[in-house]
Amino acid sequence: MRAKAPHDRDFGHSGRGGRGGDRGGDDRRGGGGGGNRFGGGGGGGGGGGGDYHGVRNGRIEKRRDDRGGGNRFGGGGGFGDRRGGGGGGSQDLPMRPVDFSNLAPFKKNFYQEHPNVANRSPYEVQRYREEQEITVRGQVPNPIQDFSEVHLPDYVMKEIRRQGYKAPTAIQAQGWPIAMSGSNFVGIAKTGSGKTLGYILPAIVHINNQQPLQRGDGPIALVLAPTRELAQQIQQVATEFGSSSYVRNTCVFGGAPKGGQMRDLQRGCEIVIATPGRLIDFLSAGSTNLKRCTYLVLDEADRMLDMGFEPQIRKIVSQIRPDRQTLMWSATWPKEVKQLAEDFLGNYIQINIGSLELSANHNIRQVVDVCDEFSKEEKLKTLLSDIYDTSESPGKIIIFVETKRRVDNLVRFIRSFGVRCGAIHGDKSQSERDFVLREFRSGKSNILVATDVAARGLDVDGIKYVINFDYPQNSEDYIHRIGRTGRSNTKGTSFAFFTKNNAKQAKALVDVLREANQEINPALENLARNSRYDGGGGRSRYGGGGGGGRFGGGGFKKGSLSNGRGFGGGGGGGGGEGRHSRFD
Repeated sequence: MRAKAPHDRDFGHSGRGGRGGDRGGDDRRGGGGGGNRFGGGGGGGGGGGGDYHGVRNGRIEKRRDDRGGGNRFGGGGGFGDRRGGGGGGSQDLPMRPVDFSNLAPFKKNFYQEHPNVANRSPYEVQRYREEQEITVRGQVPNPIQDFSEVHLPDYVMKEIRRQGYKAPTAIQAQGWPIAMSGSNFVGIAKTGSGKTLGYILPAIVHINNQQPLQRGDGPIALVLAPTRELAQQIQQVATEFGSSSYVRNTCVFGGAPKGGQMRDLQRGCEIVIATPGRLIDFLSAGSTNLKRCTYLVLDEADRMLDMGFEPQIRKIVSQIRPDRQTLMWSATWPKEVKQLAEDFLGNYIQINIGSLELSANHNIRQVVDVCDEFSKEEKLKTLLSDIYDTSESPGKIIIFVETKRRVDNLVRFIRSFGVRCGAIHGDKSQSERDFVLREFRSGKSNILVATDVAARGLDVDGIKYVINFDYPQNSEDYIHRIGRTGRSNTKGTSFAFFTKNNAKQAKALVDVLREANQEINPALENLARNSRYDGGGGRSRYGGGGGGGRFGGGGFKKGSLSNGRGFGGGGGGGGGEGRHSRFD
């Protein structure tokens, strides 16, 4: 199989525009315009303006959102980006108006401070926060330091002990007292921080202190998530911890039949985990309602905005009583997320775990190879050879690429050497995605090739390596991608192939590497210093652009792993430090 040339990229077609890029596999709204990942044809129309209710300074206010055209990612036929062009607004589906003038009261403060927590001195509290890299804004209760200090119900504590949890994570230690006090709060934390349990356990306590659902009632707790994968993982946690307390849940998302989801909603579920588009379908059809919803979670809010879901989120929130409790979670804190928090949460408490600056997990070793586009397949061969040849148990590997077409091509390429490999992208059916993830989680297939649809929300244990075959369009996506490894205080390794097409990202990547105290490829530093890529083979051990580098080059042949097949490597090229596989 020949190496893929630079001009083989998925540019779409000039006459009609290609498909829009991946939208997380959620739904088809937003009419993302045709065209390629560089923006080709016009973007789709954004959602229209509408009224929504907010809480500011303790008062319920009715406001108008006339930004119609969605947000900066998809305003009324605006520029298309790699996510599939403008759009981002939902279809103009009718939503039934909600009368908020006669709301029944509900309870949302259930927190009883443990004596140990109350008796800690300000110095002890501050020292703990510094050790855990917790910073707070607002009137914040003291953090707990042990599960016994949070007064969780016995049935919840039993499940915590059964699963072997030793101590709460930083976001749980500080977040649980806030959530169980009924306060609105924003949590800024990286993936793998334990945030799902951070809002599911307070949700269960909240639900069990409300009146039981009656026929026709919608959920008490609603969790919005950007992708079906994340929604399903949240449901798994909700099921594990909610079953003993008879808290029912369902998960609604696009790409799957509506029938079963609709029946679950109509039977009644205390917790609904949903992607925005599919939930709007059910709300518009009258299959459910949000009249009983008093606990709202926006998980990965930054990702939902990136994917163009802001108009849909606003439409959904307009159906929920404004005195609800709202928890928003995000890995980053850009101005768009901050504006959403101000609109939906009013006076809120903010928790930051780690730095607010864009940063990668320091448990991840990051390696960047500056190379030519046409050499990436050869480099991938040798890199996989090195991983397989130097480890008895290579663990799980995720390879990220930019286009669906390249996912399929790369999977065929890897499988041609007798190695099992799965694929996930937006065109895969739900049954295909479930099968691939099941094989990957179980270890039957230890390589997964994916677009960014899997970069956020994919929670799989044992991922040792992340390979950025195609470097993403920005540092945020790079950090989210490599965050699939190095979770829960384990170590991980990421590799990135960086070409002249990525030169504009060089400075930002150098900043990320420097913040994480990583070794920086001199060729990358050179790119960062110069706006123009001057190519050529480097003299460093990374091999510059001459096909060499740490990853080497050369052959890729069947080896002699336990299954009789594997990756074989060749020598380095272009002035790099050649590597040879024992399979040669």
